[in-house]
Amino acid sequence: MDWKNLPGSGGGIDDRRGGGGLPGGGIAVGGVGGLIIALIAMFFGVDPGAILGGGQKGAPQTQSGQSQPGAAPSANDEEYQFVDRILGSTNQVWGQVFQEAGRTYTKPPLVLYRRGTSSGCGQANSAVGPLLPGGQQRLPGHQLLCHHAAASGGGGDFAYAYVIAHEVGHHVQNELGIADQVERRQRSARTEAEANSYGVRLELQADCFAGVWGNRTRQQTNITQADVQEAVRTAEAIGDDNLQRQSQGYVVPDAFTHGSSQQRVKWFMTGLRSGNPNDCDTFSVAYNQL
Repeated sequence: MDWKNLPGSGGGIDDRRGGGGLPGGGIAVGGVGGLIIALIAMFFGVDPGAILGGGQKGAPQTQSGQSQPGAAPSANDEEYQFVDRILGSTNQVWGQVFQEAGRTYTKPPLVLYRRGTSSGCGQANSAVGPLLPGGQQRLPGHQLLCHHAAASGGGGDFAYAYVIAHEVGHHVQNELGIADQVERRQRSARTEAEANSYGVRLELQADCFAGVWGNRTRQQTNITQADVQEAVRTAEAIGDDNLQRQSQGYVVPDAFTHGSSQQRVKWFMTGLRSGNPNDCDTFSVAYNQL
């Protein structure tokens, strides 16, 4: 994946690495190098230590030119540049999608930090990198940052970009009012399994939205089949069935919160093949057909 071909966010990142982190709540959206493994883990309900302890592969590494708080990032600070360009690309893609629909897309802010900071479930691990600030824009399901399990597999630039694009997909859901509708349905659900099912639909749609982004940047970034397989392996590794099997030895579908490995791959590939967000309607499909 030639991510350096992508546009930057134009100042959409508040770089607080080396500072005290972000006061108050926040939601991580992605990262690179030593940060990205923890971010993949936290966003998809995995114990970060389980993956960080196993090493890293394929991620751009932070260079000695890393910026200090308040300073402009240097050109060889790949940690910053990677996140900035993926965020900039998602802004470009969704800005165009919203414009075509006669709407205005609000670009999400992102805070890049290194030290521990307060997250939706307490103090975040010091390895965690970027955040979408909380408040009214807090992503639904942020409580899942507290869920711990073990997982392995996945990795690579496009896989890491998929993680960021997935979380931006949640921002898109906020913009469209989908997240609010899901939250209302979850509050009125009669059982925990029913409430979980709405969350699964929301997460799978975000996977599909990530695929839409990948489709629309495929030529610009020269995404290869090998890149796609990196994202697919990551989606498989973070499926609820795989995580449950690793953590407890058996699978409980009613407890799924993000979808099975097969479902996550299916919906990511749906968006990647079509590039059409209208194909990401996970709410009109029978639950057993997701």
